[in-house]
Amino acid sequence: FCVCGGCESGCTDPLADIIKRLQVIGCAKDQRNRLSVWNKLCYAIGGAPYQITGSALGFFLQIYLLDVAQLDPSHASIILFVGRAWDAVTDPTVGFLVSRSRWTRFGRMMPWILLSTPFAVLTYFLIWYVPPFQQGKIIWYLIFYCLFQSMQTCFHVPYSALTMFISNDQKERDSATAYRMMVEVLGTVLGTAIQGQIIGGGQDCPTDEPDVNDSRNSTKINTSRKQAYLIASGVICIIYVLCAAVLFFGVKEQKDNGRKRSQLLTFRQGLWLVMSHGPYIKLVIGFLFTSLAFMLLEGNFALFITYSLGHRKDFQNILLVIMLSGTLTIPWWQWFLTKFGKKMAVYFGMTWAIPFMILIVCIKSHLIISYLVSVAAGVSVAAAFLLPWSMLPDVVDDFKVRNPDIHGHEALFYSFYVFFIKFASGVSLGISTLSLKFAGYETGSCLQPEAVSLTLKVLVSPVPVVLIAVGLLILRTYPIDEDRRQGNRKLLQEMLDSVTDSDTDSETSALGSSV
Repeated sequence: FCVCGGCESGCTDPLADIIKRLQVIGCAKDQRNRLSVWNKLCYAIGGAPYQITGSALGFFLQIYLLDVAQLDPSHASIILFVGRAWDAVTDPTVGFLVSRSRWTRFGRMMPWILLSTPFAVLTYFLIWYVPPFQQGKIIWYLIFYCLFQSMQTCFHVPYSALTMFISNDQKERDSATAYRMMVEVLGTVLGTAIQGQIIGGGQDCPTDEPDVNDSRNSTKINTSRKQAYLIASGVICIIYVLCAAVLFFGVKEQKDNGRKRSQLLTFRQGLWLVMSHGPYIKLVIGFLFTSLAFMLLEGNFALFITYSLGHRKDFQNILLVIMLSGTLTIPWWQWFLTKFGKKMAVYFGMTWAIPFMILIVCIKSHLIISYLVSVAAGVSVAAAFLLPWSMLPDVVDDFKVRNPDIHGHEALFYSFYVFFIKFASGVSLGISTLSLKFAGYETGSCLQPEAVSLTLKVLVSPVPVVLIAVGLLILRTYPIDEDRRQGNRKLLQEMLDSVTDSDTDSETSALGSSV
């Protein structure tokens, strides 16, 4: 009786052959769950376009609309609010459409990413173009800002949901998320650096001394600024396309564990499905407040550095220092949340920013101190980037454990989260820009009234501190701790193994029949 698969007499062992084939099946399953470093990097690079364009728009769009396009602050506030609100509305809409998409040979998420890229690039470039007419500028920026947000949503919602389809193993997904967060923070550095360094040379003001050539000098400087913004946007567009190509060719989307998707839901059913899951609601509301704090700081920080601290020629470098600090501390935060848990990382990471937000407005303006505070603040920026996206897959897993018969709706969780964050940030930016108008902000002026400086100080310190405190109080009620997370992981693995075992039984039966 041969146990080695064959012998000198030429006989074969059917049982050994079946065992060998089953081992191949098991190895193939483990191989599918594992991601190479190259796969993780390619997946992570796909998140860079969203952060590069987001940081450029977040830090520079407000000051661009006010000082380069020279719009009235009330018109700028309308553009910022409507654009963010429209962006928020498109997120659950695209999430709903993605959840109903059919599987193609490229996957369910990849076609959305591929088709949206060229339109996103075109509309982004046109946001930074100043049209040669005065009447109707607000319509120009509204149209292209909203169109870009729509195309960006068609890219980012499927990309975010792709986290659940690159591997069935939670550790692999967490590892890929850490890679992604590091690249995304690096993307914010890149967006800040490209936009800031290219337009930095065009930030000088004309002399305040009376001169007949003042008007001519002012026009020349503004033309130089317009060209600088266009060059920066062109460079970012090229990077956007390259990152999308790396994602498409470097990542393979997996089907959802071989399970059949549940029946298609209406939009209202999908909304109720997501909103009825308690841990998801608590996580979203908690991060809604903390994210608002950092978005409010981001949207007004360039104006604050320029007009309150007086560092007009250094503001782009200060922003770059914040982003570099955040990038370098992402690996440390990944280690921290692995060692002490994600909830502890939230408490520590968010509260770290509070003393520095207070310090920056209390001390007398000093360039070196501003840089030191920026380095420290970047540590919290890294936590604010990493933790929400690291915790969202845990909520989705918790939902799967409690609803084992519902599949294929992961994109809804990501899209509704982004919806609440973007809508609230649109409201906050619109209100903050209106606050500057009421404070007497003078469009295109190099000097602003003292009331504008005071308003900017309030917008970058007391208000964000209160929002962070409220968010942390809500996150204390978030129920998914490390024990529950590990328990969900085991249950999901058992569910996955049961599906795989049924497939293996079918394979064994087929092998037995053939033998």
